[in-house]
Amino acid sequence: MSDSALAQTTFVIVDLETTGSSPKNGAAITEIGAVKVRGGQLLDQFESFVNPLSPIPDYITEMTGITDLMLANAPVIDEILPAFLEFAGGEKETIIVAHNAPFDLSFLKSAAKDLDIKWPKYKTLDTVTIARQVLTKEDVPNCKLGTLAQFFGTTVEPNHRALDDAKATTEIMHALFERLGSIEINTIEALLEFAKTAAHIQRKNYWGLSSI
Repeated sequence: MSDSALAQTTFVIVDLETTGSSPKNGAAITEIGAVKVRGGQLLDQFESFVNPLSPIPDYITEMTGITDLMLANAPVIDEILPAFLEFAGGEKETIIVAHNAPFDLSFLKSAAKDLDIKWPKYKTLDTVTIARQVLTKEDVPNCKLGTLAQFFGTTVEPNHRALDDAKATTEIMHALFERLGSIEINTIEALLEFAKTAAHIQRKNYWGLSSI
């Protein structure tokens, strides 16, 4: 993937709902939502509940509206992860995007490891990292998904449901791309380098609150 214009690059924007904060603590995926876009156009979307094979904590149900009953007949991750990977496409053709990407990727990679599925070496982008570098404290008080959605006026409002949050993230991603275009970041190579540098800067000089 060399000198690829952003408008010619395929992005898969993914969002998860889970039973907790980390797969290391035994938390599991309850919902996967994703959209595939290229050149600002929606190509496809993916949405599925996932039966976590364990009860959902009350606070998660209060936040997401997802109940044990809603997941009772849902497929398990053994079925859903291969379907998601087929939807996402190959590592050479797709960039994976998420808001607070380390969270979502930790669950997906953990599930892949548990199922003995090789996780593709996707190039990934975190909209939180990009937003923190593009926006200032005067623009937004933090880089939570809801805050950015309000700032950019997204048509889809985040609601802690996977597909809607993925759609909101997609709108935020495109709004950030517009701002990056003004500083001549218009290829995937330049974007990935910008994101890598931004992440390094932010590790040294962090600003913003929780990104969820």
